[in-house]
Amino acid sequence: MLLKINPDNPEGRKIKQVVDILQNGGVIIYPTDTVYGLGCDIFNPKAVERICRLRGLKPEKAMLSFICKDISQIAEYAFQIDNDVFKTLKRNLPGPFTFVLKSNNQVPKLFKNRKRSIGVRIPDNGIAQAIVQELGRPILSLSLKSDDEVLEYFTDPIDIFDDFKKLTDVVIDGGIGTNVPSTVVDCMGDEMVILRQGAGELT
Repeated sequence: MLLKINPDNPEGRKIKQVVDILQNGGVIIYPTDTVYGLGCDIFNPKAVERICRLRGLKPEKAMLSFICKDISQIAEYAFQIDNDVFKTLKRNLPGPFTFVLKSNNQVPKLFKNRKRSIGVRIPDNGIAQAIVQELGRPILSLSLKSDDEVLEYFTDPIDIFDDFKKLTDVVIDGGIGTNVPSTVVDCMGDEMVILRQGAGELT
């Protein structure tokens, strides 16, 4: 299903329709402030595994990220965010960043990679934020293509639908996206390190 949602003022009825799909173990494609992403409820193991299969990833080895509604929700899943990191999050979110943090025991088992790290995002996108708000918990955030195929990222939701309609339950049309992914910032060590320079300039 292709579902058009207003990015500036997301229709509540349509957001609820998407959330119903997520609650039933569905897989969605949704807009962010960078590239379109694959998403599901992070607490539905079958849905997470379905997305990982679709992308050819092993959940226990992949660096999986999820989208939160705000920094307090990030703190529910991260292990002790120190002051410097907290200030950096506050300055740069919502925005085109993925922050890699140490995970805590609230993170579902499927996300427990060997480094015990998670990637977290709060995109500056009304549709993504409305979905997470309505669901009441984070959704998985995985790009449609790998970093190696960055220039081949789909930007038009119509093209995305043509390619993914049989693989997902709904493709949200929130307008044309970009082919520049988020900037990935590793906050696990003493110093923050940019692992991938993307759309955001860290301040």
